[in-house]
Amino acid sequence: MHMSDQKEIAADPATVYAALLNPEILKACVPGAKEVTGSPKEGFEATVTQKVGPVKATFKGQVTLSDLVEGEKLTISGEGKGGAAGFAKGGAEVTLTASETGTLLAYDVEAKVGGKLAQLGSRLIDGFAKKMADQFFTNLQNTLAPEQDEEEGEASDAAEGEQKKSWLKKITARS
Repeated sequence: MHMSDQKEIAADPATVYAALLNPEILKACVPGAKEVTGSPKEGFEATVTQKVGPVKATFKGQVTLSDLVEGEKLTISGEGKGGAAGFAKGGAEVTLTASETGTLLAYDVEAKVGGKLAQLGSRLIDGFAKKMADQFFTNLQNTLAPEQDEEEGEASDAAEGEQKKSWLKKITARS
């Protein structure tokens, strides 16, 4: 499986980079993470419980980081075993670029699955992987800049309220 995408994070590259190396932040951001321990230098160990289609499993795995360039890029390699459910292994190249609103995080992932997971079919696995990535970045954004999301929500609520008032004026003016 191959997957590439980019996400805008409302924090500077140094903050995003530090967050990607912090086990507590990773635990908060990885969907289904029960435990994340370790360090960037020695690698991380993680326990993650997920349900993919009809298969639910707890995966235990190791993640190592390489090609670390502070505030700019890193390479993630990992492997997880989920008992009878199978295994997943792969890697991702992550690059961080400063943008007007914070950081543009781009990633390129190459992964393989085996066991019962592989029997589910690539369409289901690819959809699940995309959903997991999107959830991770939503969680990362909320962890790094929660007040901005609230402000944006309030601004969109205010704009929506103005649209409703405008719509109501048009209807009452026609009467």
